[in-house]
Amino acid sequence: MLGSDACEFGGQLLELLRLAVCARDIMADKDGVTTPVEEEVDDVDLAYRAPEKKTLQEIQQLDEDDESLNKYKWALLGPIPVGVDPRVANVTLTRLTLLCDQAPGPITMDLTGDLEVLRSQSFVLKEGVDYRVKISFKVNKEIVCGLKYLHHTYRKGLKVDKDVYMMGSYGPRTEEYEFLTPPDEAPKGVLVRGTYHIKSFFTDDDRTDHLSWEWHLCIKKDWKD
Repeated sequence: MLGSDACEFGGQLLELLRLAVCARDIMADKDGVTTPVEEEVDDVDLAYRAPEKKTLQEIQQLDEDDESLNKYKWALLGPIPVGVDPRVANVTLTRLTLLCDQAPGPITMDLTGDLEVLRSQSFVLKEGVDYRVKISFKVNKEIVCGLKYLHHTYRKGLKVDKDVYMMGSYGPRTEEYEFLTPPDEAPKGVLVRGTYHIKSFFTDDDRTDHLSWEWHLCIKKDWKD
């Protein structure tokens, strides 16, 4: 039978492992659930179960007398943010940008305003060009685990493509985060030119709907065609 000291050590070790799994991507960066989102992500990670959630303050207060553990938590999480408006959402998505060296100008959508306006806009992408998606967002109050961006593409009412970008886990801070997707190539050819209806979802391991919106992408032979 394990002694009480061993049990306490084991409990601390399990908590450290849980913390590391949730916050492992934070170090790399430092160099209301809704039914529609649940339906969209059901086939992404059916077997996955998110770990038990703890607030940032609870994690920071865990074993406060353990100097080595406190240093570890500080390295992973940094200081607790102060003066955050409680009415502000924990995660806010600010911009989505299509990065393309050949584009004549920036291709950016502002996600802080009226999202209905985006439904009537078409963003032009020239066929065959290389591009990446940059997602700009903020984490305001608590650690968020397993952020993901889902991008569903429809043409003439039929789903023709689906992309899921696993973004990782992030802690709160005053500065924005930026996530870049791997390079991709726009489709080309007369058969693929035209307008595509995009449904975008920004969610996490808890399937929280941080933001959902719709927009249109027009694939053209030339930028000003």
